[in-house]
Amino acid sequence: MKRIVIIDYGLGNLRSVQKGLEHAGASPAISGNPEEILAADGIILPGVGAFIDAMKCLVPLKKTIAEFAESGKPMLGICLGQQVLMSSSEEGRLTDGLDLIQGRVLRFPKSELKVPQMGWNNIRVKQDHPLFKGIPDGSFVYFVHSYYVDTSAENTLASCEYGLEYAASVVNSKGNVMGTQFHPEKSGATGLKILRNFVEMC
Repeated sequence: MKRIVIIDYGLGNLRSVQKGLEHAGASPAISGNPEEILAADGIILPGVGAFIDAMKCLVPLKKTIAEFAESGKPMLGICLGQQVLMSSSEEGRLTDGLDLIQGRVLRFPKSELKVPQMGWNNIRVKQDHPLFKGIPDGSFVYFVHSYYVDTSAENTLASCEYGLEYAASVVNSKGNVMGTQFHPEKSGATGLKILRNFVEMC
């Protein structure tokens, strides 16, 4: 059985991610212990709340996460967990992220659209990558967020349109550090397939 660790750093929807992974055929552990994290076959970085709070809570684990990313093993950030993978965020005040993927987190511009974006939206798959194996272009997934990721085409796995086009899913140049702005654990059969793909990558 593959050992997947959901990182517990005080800000995350741990239980629903755990349930989603169990449905996808894994038996995940929840841990904030560096040794357990580094011993895992794959890790998930969940997150809800503010970027600046997440980065404060992640201080003790920054080195561990960087080391895991360097190992080449798969890592998935979900929602705020995707955003903290990036270089910086303008939420609250300009705050450095984990900088595992080049890019910035920006607030949706003022428009007639409601912020946060909340609910189902469809994604465009931009790259052939194991995380999106068997996911049709235009699939609907579930979002809740006020800030979006701005990154290069090579770091964009899937995009979404909400007043502007942004990265709904990101990846590093090695292909092992990934993020989804949407919640796969709340995105029905499509989300479960993405989680299953992640488990298979581990």
